[in-house]
Amino acid sequence: MSVDVILPCLDEAEALPAVLTRLPAGYRAIVVDNGSTDGSADVARAHGALVVTETRRGFGSACAAGVGAATADVVAFCDADASMDPLELTTLVDRVTGGRVDLALGRRRPTGRGAWAPHARLANVVLAFLMRRATGYPLHDLGPMRAMRRDALVALDLQDRRSGYPLEMVLAAHRAGWRVDESDIGYAQRIGDSKVTGTLRGTVNAVRDMSRLLSGYRAEARASAHDVVADDGREARGASRTTGPVADGTRPEGVPAPLPTDRASDASRTTGARP
Repeated sequence: MSVDVILPCLDEAEALPAVLTRLPAGYRAIVVDNGSTDGSADVARAHGALVVTETRRGFGSACAAGVGAATADVVAFCDADASMDPLELTTLVDRVTGGRVDLALGRRRPTGRGAWAPHARLANVVLAFLMRRATGYPLHDLGPMRAMRRDALVALDLQDRRSGYPLEMVLAAHRAGWRVDESDIGYAQRIGDSKVTGTLRGTVNAVRDMSRLLSGYRAEARASAHDVVADDGREARGASRTTGPVADGTRPEGVPAPLPTDRASDASRTTGARP
């Protein structure tokens, strides 16, 4: 089973060697350069990665470009900042290839002080709670490390090109009836500056993107539930109108005619006389 690992990248030249040298054997790295100015693309090529250039800024844009370049049976995602150990991808991939789940997520567990900024961790807790309420999946993290089959992911047709891409994937998976779960992975202090949740502004933007997706998903769920109730009501009313004879004496299809009546027999049963 072949595996492509998509690594969205924006100025990660310092961290990339540690990440790329830790990839499991046989896994191909696809580094998506999303506007780096520090030579990240050259570093990635020097370490054997396939480099894809995506000029449209945004985490979702980089992820989508990586999916477009992938050809393996399974695709996995991992940050390029060395905060996660790529070797832990094997556990997630094994659950997918073994048929236990359709989407395997890594639940981040900090391995030291400073690994997770307090404001980013709080935002993750709140968003994970809203995600659980919207989908019913017992998930506690919107972590970026994940694995799934490539053709199934393409079929989800994800549209978000900003910070909401990881959440949209889970919501779309729920809509498609996927089995989704999470398992613990280590989470260390990243190398370099975070581009999304490392700053308060980045966290606010991510929360805004994800809140928009959750609001849309809840509205869609309410509309769907309303349509189901309305359809059930119409079916019930239609059934009540077609259970008996109609005015012109004809009968609706599927409604049996009454059994013929033997008046003499009825009389004998009523009066005791023999026919």
